Amino acid sequence: MKLFKAVTTVCCAALLGLAITSGARADDWNRKTTITFSGPVEIPGVHLVGWGVLPAGTYVFKILNSQSDRHIVQIFNKEETTVYATILAIPNYRLQATDKTVITFRERPAGQPEALRAWFYPGRNWGEEFVYPKAVAMELAKTSNVPVLYTDEQLPVEVAEPIRTADAPVAVQMSRAPIMAYKPTGETVPLAEVITAPPAEVLVASNEPAPMLPKTGSSLPSFLLLGLLALGGGFVVRAYSLRAR
Repeated sequence: MKLFKAVTTVCCAALLGLAITSGARADDWNRKTTITFSGPVEIPGVHLVGWGVLPAGTYVFKILNSQSDRHIVQIFNKEETTVYATILAIPNYRLQATDKTVITFRERPAGQPEALRAWFYPGRNWGEEFVYPKAVAMELAKTSNVPVLYTDEQLPVEVAEPIRTADAPVAVQMSRAPIMAYKPTGETVPLAEVITAPPAEVLVASNEPAPMLPKTGSSLPSFLLLGLLALGGGFVVRAYSLRAR
């Protein structure tokens, strides 16, 4: 009997842990992050008309689409009712992960808003390095004295309506856009010269949350099926212990 209770307790604890993990992973796939800026921040296109510079305030960052070599990041208002910008980004590796969100900026002359550079999600060694239009990248490379990613693709800088899905024409165009980098010297260099790509195992294409368990033909959630199997195992152990007496 004690063995049966122990098995049942362990199974229930495992199910609770699975339910908690499943909930955590639900937001983890799009890396939803709430960020508050204390001052104005310049962002790359594609943004809503008039929103090239975000005023001080609270915003929500999410991944719209993640391919093996590039990502598309969206910036929402605090309530997530408006998409202010849909931005092309490249995964960039860092040596040490932190337990907090990190946003980096490019230095600008006095009186100008800081320019968004990269976004690192907590617990990850790689983040999103944002890609600017060619003309803006040239200016930022000179003023910040560091290379800036850019694309020659004729993407719109502003849009009248927000981009809502990964298969929207502009989002598809982003996913195929060639990307280079400008050095402060004005030299154009390949992406690989200024970006440290994450290890291959973390470059996984995904437009949907990663499933926690293999799909089944049952209409029950997978964790309930596991619960039934675990309880069944408990009864088997109990029956075996009674026979052994």
